[in-house]
Amino acid sequence: MSKQELVVLGQDDTGGCCPALLTTPLAEGQAETLAKVFKALGDPVRLRLLSMIASRAGGEVCVCDLTPAFDLSQPTISHHLKLLRQAGLIASERRGTWVYYRLLPEMTDRLAQILTRPAGQPPTATATTGAAS
Repeated sequence: MSKQELVVLGQDDTGGCCPALLTTPLAEGQAETLAKVFKALGDPVRLRLLSMIASRAGGEVCVCDLTPAFDLSQPTISHHLKLLRQAGLIASERRGTWVYYRLLPEMTDRLAQILTRPAGQPPTATATTGAAS
């Protein structure tokens, strides 16, 4: 287990729930924490790793099953897994010589809460395709 303190997104210093990103501007500390999580998710290898872990039947996967899916060295895969763990997206448990990973659904649920537009709130802008009118 990491000795780093895991910051829970979507809560203020008193443990109370904070408004979603789309309803109220983020405080500086919240923005810094959220940026670390998005940075961890901002790499295709880490996104694939997270997806492989999250979609695994039984809820956990051995690192020995993750590594062959990539054309990367084992230390590189371990580094990516470490960044996902530090972001609070996954947890790990060592069993003998192998490490097993599992999704921390609390974090993905928090991300979903933070990014969800409240029910009944209309979109504020429409996306453009870049085509000239």
